[in-house]
Amino acid sequence: MKRVFFEGPARFIFIPIAVAAFLSLISLVVMQLWNHLLPDIFHVGVITFWQAMGLFILSKILFGFGKGGGRFGRPGGGAPWMRKRMEERFKNMSPEEKARFKEQMKKRMCGPRGWRDFDWDDESAAHESTPNV
Repeated sequence: MKRVFFEGPARFIFIPIAVAAFLSLISLVVMQLWNHLLPDIFHVGVITFWQAMGLFILSKILFGFGKGGGRFGRPGGGAPWMRKRMEERFKNMSPEEKARFKEQMKKRMCGPRGWRDFDWDDESAAHESTPNV
């Protein structure tokens, strides 16, 4: 199959049209969902297409653009370059340095779920954890 749409000058026409079509479709879905659900549930007014587009763009700015993942220790969390860098650093640490690092991380981890027991030596389980109970 020939890649006509993404090569040469055609990509400068096709990509903006595809982005505009996708944004329009999402805005239409947001508008329909708002207008069919929220006026009956919360007694708010209906919105126009442009207001729906504004809400969608505002939500993307406020809540992110959907790359997924979470914080350190959750699957998919953190930037890939940072994970790789930390894994390399941890591989090169002596056992004493690893123990000191773990203690420092225990002091810093103060989220709602607290410290998790990471298997620091097992690379396959580096991003999966179980909470302390």
